[in-house]
Amino acid sequence: MTDDTGGRDDPTATNPDEPDDTADSRVVLAQGTFDLIHPGHLHYLSEAAAHGDELHVVVARRENVSHKPTPVCPDRQRRDVLDALAVVDAAHVGHPDDYFVPVERIDPDVIVLGFDQHHDPDAIRDQLRDRGLDCEVTRGSARDPAYDGEILSSNEIADRLVERADGE
Repeated sequence: MTDDTGGRDDPTATNPDEPDDTADSRVVLAQGTFDLIHPGHLHYLSEAAAHGDELHVVVARRENVSHKPTPVCPDRQRRDVLDALAVVDAAHVGHPDDYFVPVERIDPDVIVLGFDQHHDPDAIRDQLRDRGLDCEVTRGSARDPAYDGEILSSNEIADRLVERADGE
């Protein structure tokens, strides 16, 4: 279920007619921009999923991405692509003002950061503690290319597309 902004309106809602089997589930949260999905993203998500039973992914809103070029794809599209992946149980568009709003709603047991994400794990732990959230924070591993020419970077994919367009 989505709201008008393309985000999940309540990622923790359950159907009252179904048994609640999530009480003992270990909930994992991953987050990122996820523009131009590539094998590095799939590695990150698979590794994050291995930390628990249920993987939620928060997609950064375009207006909140300031550490690299603005995503090419709209927020909702990036969320929908992630939601279609078997490894992802639920994908959500991030909050426009506060990174921790979806974290509070999802209430994960562990947050897995990408190996190259700019976030400071200690600062995240401090914020979680200040908000009364008991949540582990860990960082995923890098993935080496499996073969010559494999691209593991959205920026590199975009650069190659620009080079190709300029060359035609």
